[in-house]
Amino acid sequence: MNTANTGLRIHRRLAPRLANAALAALALIVVLGMAEIVIGSGRIRWNVIVEYLFAPAVLNGVAMTLMLTLVSLLGSMVLGTILAAMRISHNRVLETIASAYVWFFRGTPVLVQVVFWFNLGLFLPQVTIGGLSLPINSLVTPTTAALLGLLLNVSAFMCEVIRGGLIAVDNGQTEAALSIGMTPTRALLRIVLPQAVRVIVPAAGNLAIDLLKATSLVYVIGTREILGTTQSIASQTFYVIEMLIVASLWYLFLVSIASFGQSRLETYLARGLSTAGRELPRPNLG
Repeated sequence: MNTANTGLRIHRRLAPRLANAALAALALIVVLGMAEIVIGSGRIRWNVIVEYLFAPAVLNGVAMTLMLTLVSLLGSMVLGTILAAMRISHNRVLETIASAYVWFFRGTPVLVQVVFWFNLGLFLPQVTIGGLSLPINSLVTPTTAALLGLLLNVSAFMCEVIRGGLIAVDNGQTEAALSIGMTPTRALLRIVLPQAVRVIVPAAGNLAIDLLKATSLVYVIGTREILGTTQSIASQTFYVIEMLIVASLWYLFLVSIASFGQSRLETYLARGLSTAGRELPRPNLG
């Protein structure tokens, strides 16, 4: 209908706008109320938070958290890729082993795995290497147990992430690579895996962020990462809430940096997609 000829005017309904404004006001009231409870209570010693935020012990805990995250992430990428290749292979033995690995390590909590590795010496007191007997407790330190628990657990999830990216690539890519004489392994590494990276990166990035926060679990075995360090300080000073806020601020900062890096990497990998749908210029044939 032509509203210009009929003289009718179309007005936006006010009800949705009023409802949105009411919801926004309610959310703002809730946020301000929570802020008043936390900040305005007067019970939190903000000077203590400022004092310990960049304390040497806390910075050492941040370094330990980053080390645990990076080593576990890199190790899980290597092991996860191997497991993913085993799962999509036509070898039933390899597929069964990889599936059992994923089933076990995804089905048991990471905290249980960390505690298990830390107490490995209870049923394996020593290990013999080249005729030399070494006590297992000297090999499996709290840091080693934390790395084993995190790496092996995350590898199971990383395997599924990488497998999802690999099966997202069309089978024709593998067939074309094999037709020109590539081996299956070379075709996987040179043709399929680079194309699967776009699918893998978003899920792997989220997994890396979850891993960064999961490092806080290893404080139960005495590892001095962020939470372990702040809890140790709290046990000595009784600044429990203040130390939890210090730990939370550091986790928020590190996760924000990781999220920004993930976003930039996804944007970089998606550059080719922005021109994929563009029509090629037609030649001028006169």
